[in-house]
Amino acid sequence: MTLDDCYLLGSIGKPHGLKGFVVAFLDVDDLDAYRKVKSVLLEMPTAPGKLTTYEVEKLQPQAENRALLKLKGIDRIEEAEPLRNAKLYRPLEALPQLEEDQFYFHDVIGFTVVDEQLGQLGVVETFYELPQQDLLAMRYQGQEVLIPVVDELISRADQAGKKLYVQLPEGLLDVYLTPPSRERDEPDEFDEP
Repeated sequence: MTLDDCYLLGSIGKPHGLKGFVVAFLDVDDLDAYRKVKSVLLEMPTAPGKLTTYEVEKLQPQAENRALLKLKGIDRIEEAEPLRNAKLYRPLEALPQLEEDQFYFHDVIGFTVVDEQLGQLGVVETFYELPQQDLLAMRYQGQEVLIPVVDELISRADQAGKKLYVQLPEGLLDVYLTPPSRERDEPDEFDEP
């Protein structure tokens, strides 16, 4: 299995206790849904791109995105320490099914962005997952345009047509296309008349 066949589940922090537990930070909406995960794939910091499968003995949620993780065969702190900063992956086919209008970010990369008023705008290039807001990035008239990923702006994804329908607020594109005031052809107060 390669990284292209997987999604990033999270990462491992430090060991916890003496019996092989580690602190795991999971990038998921519902941590409880992962309590019964049977296996994970680890990408060690010392071997980028190489995945190793581990059976999960226990995954115990602690906080919003933090859990204690016990992997089979890792029974002492000395065995857990090398796992620090490893990335956790799961196979794409293990992703939960979504409702009809929902989509996973990786599914719509390359889709054409279509605004209900303006028509075709550009192509989805990537997503930025920020603490405050997830943002969709597309290229429009040579500029990167960021669109907040919220229900009010992103209507639906057409999987068959590879289109993502949006309803952009008036002026959003202008923010990216209008140069800042210092770059406009206005005379500066220091320019000679």
